Amino acid sequence: MRLSFDIDPVLEGRARLTDAQALELYRRAPLHDLGDWARAVSRRMHPEDYRTYVIDRNINYTNVCTAKCTFCGFRRDHDDADSYTLKFEQIGAKIEELISIGGTQILMQGGMNDRLPIEWYEELLGFISTTYPSVHIHAFSPPEFVEFERFFGLDVREILRRFKRAGLKTVPGGGGEIFASRVRKRIGSIKCSGDDWLRVMRVCHEEGMNTSCTMMMGHIETLGERIEHMSALRDMQDYALALGKGAEGNGGGLLSGVIRRTIERHRGVFEKSPFVPEAFGSGEPGFRAGQYTAFIHWPFQRENVPLGRAKEYDPAIHGDFDSLEHEDVQKGRVVRSAGADEYLRMLAVARLYLDNIRSLQSSWVTMGPKIGQLALHFGANDMGGAMMEENVVSAAGTTYKLAVRELCRLIRDAGWVPAQRDQYYNVVRRWDSPDSPDMVPDPTPATRSVAKLEDSTWIGAAPGLESVKVNLEGQSPDDPERAKRHQLTVLG
Repeated sequence: MRLSFDIDPVLEGRARLTDAQALELYRRAPLHDLGDWARAVSRRMHPEDYRTYVIDRNINYTNVCTAKCTFCGFRRDHDDADSYTLKFEQIGAKIEELISIGGTQILMQGGMNDRLPIEWYEELLGFISTTYPSVHIHAFSPPEFVEFERFFGLDVREILRRFKRAGLKTVPGGGGEIFASRVRKRIGSIKCSGDDWLRVMRVCHEEGMNTSCTMMMGHIETLGERIEHMSALRDMQDYALALGKGAEGNGGGLLSGVIRRTIERHRGVFEKSPFVPEAFGSGEPGFRAGQYTAFIHWPFQRENVPLGRAKEYDPAIHGDFDSLEHEDVQKGRVVRSAGADEYLRMLAVARLYLDNIRSLQSSWVTMGPKIGQLALHFGANDMGGAMMEENVVSAAGTTYKLAVRELCRLIRDAGWVPAQRDQYYNVVRRWDSPDSPDMVPDPTPATRSVAKLEDSTWIGAAPGLESVKVNLEGQSPDDPERAKRHQLTVLG
């Protein structure tokens, strides 16, 4: 297969993929070639002999939410029997469990709960930062901040400044989904627009806070809309990096070049929360502009959510999914689920396209450990978090969980040294010694029950059979002699 362009300058960092070239790669390039190219870029950007993970805990402080996203199975209304808002003491107990296993950060997000005042959040952040000063607070996604604006009657810049003073360090990229308005109107009509999501992150970067960025794929979006999503992220990262250079030069030339072009191209992102160049970084010694530190994408999980009941895409019926010619496709009545091949293909294209975002995370939480491991050979350089707790994705039907031991083993078997990191991708500890979690014998190894019949016939590797009575043909299952002969008993 021959591409219409030379891929080598892209691999070497001398050229940038266009949107059309990214689409061509996705549609035409063999999966193995994409993996080779993405791995080459990842090795160029991360030549280290290690790959990383973080020990964190996802704390969902409330499940009450004003949004009604069709892909969510987590949200509740105030009067639902299982709605909740955690007390500070409950959050503290979760953090203490995290610290006890060497955890360094919390990822704290919730529903948009309109009964919590801004003071509640400030007090929560103050409680965490003073009681657990070693724990990094990575919290509140852009949709939450947009609702905070509505709830509190304040601009996001003022809210961020207040939260930052109270202890907030960085902001997660949840709620990105797909930026295209056609998609957002159909999967989360009450949730913030793509421009508002990008605006919140712009202000974070202007205020010196790092963030992550995300994309949820495999639902009603087209391939073109995925590329448009990544294009907006790449543009806004260019803007953030240009701000950083301006800050190093004490603000000189802040409204020239890349910054002017970004403002012109994304006017909706700059309509609110105005940026004042002359005040940029003033009064803050050593101020540095923030940026996107990592990109994470994952496939939509359709179990247990309203959108999951949509029809599955059938090319014989719906035609070219990207054309939007079929009414059901255009109006979001059809879902094109994404499996492992599509996830890895999109990951590789993202590594080639997002040349200004240093880290890409593996999405093992949704894809499972082996595809999560394979992601390290398709452009990812980080395995994400060894999360003690996850509620939102699991509510939609996915429940993969990995301990540090398993993450280290996956990284080592993929050919790298496992290394624990912090939120800023600083290495906390390399595991290249015999005391690595995956090298030490497991004190409580997984075991399978072994059972035998009373006639000494052994039955092995048969979970769940310990209490089963064998139903032999021609014998009544109620026959007491038959039950006595064939009752399974567990040994040890």
